[in-house]
Amino acid sequence: MVERALRLSRNDGCVVLVDEESTANLRFAGNTLTTNGVARSARLTVISIAGQGVGVVSRAAVRDEQLAGVVAAADAAARDARPAEDARPLVEPGSAAPHWDEEVRPTDIGVFEAFAPALGDAFAAAESGGRKLYGFAEHSLTSTFLGTSTGVRLRHDQPTGRLELNAKSGDLKRSAWAGVSTPDFTDVDVSALGDGLAQRLQWAKNRVDLPAGRYETLLPPSAVADLMIYLYWSAEARDALDGRSVFAKPGGGTRVGEELGALPVSLSSDPGAEGVSCAPFVTAHASSRGNSVFDNGLPLGPTDWIKEGRLEALQQTRYSAELSGLPVTPGIDNLIMSAPGDGRSLEEMIASTRRGLLLTCLWYIRQVDPQTLLVTGLTRDGVYLVEHGEVVGEVNNFRFNESPVDLLGRLTEVGASGRTLPREWNDYFQRTIMPAVRVPDFNMSTVSQAS
Repeated sequence: MVERALRLSRNDGCVVLVDEESTANLRFAGNTLTTNGVARSARLTVISIAGQGVGVVSRAAVRDEQLAGVVAAADAAARDARPAEDARPLVEPGSAAPHWDEEVRPTDIGVFEAFAPALGDAFAAAESGGRKLYGFAEHSLTSTFLGTSTGVRLRHDQPTGRLELNAKSGDLKRSAWAGVSTPDFTDVDVSALGDGLAQRLQWAKNRVDLPAGRYETLLPPSAVADLMIYLYWSAEARDALDGRSVFAKPGGGTRVGEELGALPVSLSSDPGAEGVSCAPFVTAHASSRGNSVFDNGLPLGPTDWIKEGRLEALQQTRYSAELSGLPVTPGIDNLIMSAPGDGRSLEEMIASTRRGLLLTCLWYIRQVDPQTLLVTGLTRDGVYLVEHGEVVGEVNNFRFNESPVDLLGRLTEVGASGRTLPREWNDYFQRTIMPAVRVPDFNMSTVSQAS
């Protein structure tokens, strides 16, 4: 389909993307499997270029006899379009994908072969303990084919898996959540997850009401991931150059080169990172402030966004890099936060806490002020009080108001990093490696009635 679409285009240049996706899922409630299924889908995107005009047409499930019409529509849209400000020569070919012509092998329900029996054992353990398990497991495999009129031929096969597990007490008044990201479900320890949720429900038997205020707070990797993803999404060079983000320098330019925190924390992306690998080339289905269709096929490599506390780079297209004078650093589909040394486990961090809060996760995160990246949101599924190194009970939920950028300057401890699943953003961004962190004065702005 890619080759035929390229031949059919009559304009100056053409980019064609085909995404073949397959998914398999298990859903469960009350210690019982409720549904399971598989699905397949395909989407064709034709990006036609006439001079500096661009036309983009994207269609799902395109049949052979419909292909010429889709390409003709993209060609016509390009001829009618105004000149694109990000227009640049299309990327020249490098090495062609060695598996370009190989058959697409979809995922199927067999991906849960070892996981499903372990989930059944977790149901039995929860039932005997008077608990109920709810949640879902999902695995997808997306094969992306990218071809251009300059000769680029690239392919990437992306496996993605996630498990969300929610445990509730028998009276449904106490709740705890856990989630994991996995490429293939062979590394998911359901028993350990179930034991951890059982412990949290036990902690929640003792209820402690606390007022709003600033508390020393331990944020687990999942909560850290949600905050850092929002920071990452906000780190586009165009917005900074236009003075529209927290990364804009007063008087003009960007804050690249500035120190953001005292601790040597790093935030990076790497297409080849073990366990969270992703496409090693740009796939842009449409242009935006942070993406350019003209950059399709541009190679991606390890990139430091923040290095040892210093802002090192912002997400750049070739166009924005010309405006900023900074290197071309396109966005990459994973995110890794780390600090020098091994770092302590969350359990060790709890044991060294005199008095503070332990969060489970954050949700309903929304931006309040782009100039400071102030965000608000709610705690969810368990906030616990730690005293003298032990969890002594569950406290009420809070609304928080914090800036992820400001937090980087106030961290007093960064734990060991590991693969995690963000709670709020896992529909859109799943490949993260994050640590737990200690914040001495996390702002719990109001008490929340959310349960």
